[in-house]
Amino acid sequence: MSAYRILQIDSHTYRIDEEGVRFFLLEGNEKALLIDSGMMVHNAKEIAGTLTPLPLLLLNTHGDIDHVGSNDEFESFYMNDAEASNYYKVQKKSGIIIPLENGDILDLGDRKLEIITLPGHTPGSIGVLDASRGWLFSGDPVQDGSIFMFGAGREMHAYIRSLEKLEGYMNRFDLIFPSHGTCPLTPDYIPRLKEKAKEILEGKTEGEVIMIHGMKVMKHDVSIASFLLDAQEG
Repeated sequence: MSAYRILQIDSHTYRIDEEGVRFFLLEGNEKALLIDSGMMVHNAKEIAGTLTPLPLLLLNTHGDIDHVGSNDEFESFYMNDAEASNYYKVQKKSGIIIPLENGDILDLGDRKLEIITLPGHTPGSIGVLDASRGWLFSGDPVQDGSIFMFGAGREMHAYIRSLEKLEGYMNRFDLIFPSHGTCPLTPDYIPRLKEKAKEILEGKTEGEVIMIHGMKVMKHDVSIASFLLDAQEG
């Protein structure tokens, strides 16, 4: 069984940390929601059951393997349709996608969550805004760790546009809960990431070639995060 630890954010919100990645459990009055299902753990539903008696739903911020480890426990789950190829063809996972679009609302019972589409890191990446608490669950696009931007479907121009979109929401949240790196972050991280991403596209930063998963990628360490691009882009 994979090691994990549970940290309580408030009386109805939990984060479950594995090595290198985390996922979240949010409770309303009527239902509970997992945001992602872990990487090495394959019993996220069981873990959630120790924290809440409420009917449990699953939402995936995107389809990368480190976010869908327990998806096989669920017949269906919320995800943006643009992740279907990544989820089914690349990750070889199963289940039925319940599609989410920008502006959709999931109501857990006195806790409404708004979906923000954030393409770039992957085509169907999404964030989850809990405006009642002033929180954004950002998935991978906003973090201070390594932001994977290499391989099929990942695109820096789209990523920058998504950060610009998020800037328009910054008056609605005070804390950001990312899937990797330091947690929480503050909203000022968003324009800082945007400016660094622009500098990379404009050739203003120095990259170094490293190997990840047997692939050559170009790593740009810009102090507040690391961007990993296709080697030919760097």
